[in-house]
Amino acid sequence: MEDNRIIQLRNAIIYQGNTLVLTKITLNMQQGEFAYLIGKTGSGKSSLLKALYGELPLADGFGKVVGFDLNKLNWKKIPFLRRKLGIVFQDFQLLTDRTVNENLYFTLRAIGWKNEDEIKRRAETTLSMVGIKTKGFRMPHELSGGEQQRVVIARALLNKPALLLADEPTGNLDPETSNEIMQLLHYISKQTQTAMIVATHDYNIIKKYPAKLINCHNQMISENYGTIDL
Repeated sequence: MEDNRIIQLRNAIIYQGNTLVLTKITLNMQQGEFAYLIGKTGSGKSSLLKALYGELPLADGFGKVVGFDLNKLNWKKIPFLRRKLGIVFQDFQLLTDRTVNENLYFTLRAIGWKNEDEIKRRAETTLSMVGIKTKGFRMPHELSGGEQQRVVIARALLNKPALLLADEPTGNLDPETSNEIMQLLHYISKQTQTAMIVATHDYNIIKKYPAKLINCHNQMISENYGTIDL
């Protein structure tokens, strides 16, 4: 039987500095699976995401993400792990002095793409995927908040990641735009079979687009599906 697990954590322990954040956590995510990461501020959501993309080491336990053993990660391997991930933050972190296209070209070149025609085609494809294929020549400040977040999602999808991690991607957006962004993420996950973990405080969105829930509380995590029990 083929193992399609994108994330495997078993009895993992995560510290932030000298502070224990999460202990004895077990988590599995399959290819194409969508999950919300919920919990109060300071409950460990961001620390869990940081452990998954190699910014925080596991203090103990077993961890594997997109084929990389988290227990054996070193600074040389982390860039290769991140090339298989897409990461979306609340603040857009776009290069403000470059067009949308140039932001995407820059990212592709940084991760090793060489052929300029392929770079342009991939950028165009991802902008089309997120619904803004006509905005490539705009500067970031000429776009709405929702459009900027679509660019950030496009950037995260450039290298066809197996896993996309999003930390409060709708935190700076109005409710209508938040709905559109979440609908887009669900659509992309289904279409591309990209596993996604979306950290959010917006429980209205979870009710509207139910999925697996990963709840951080009391230095532990629990999982359920589609219902919020806080």
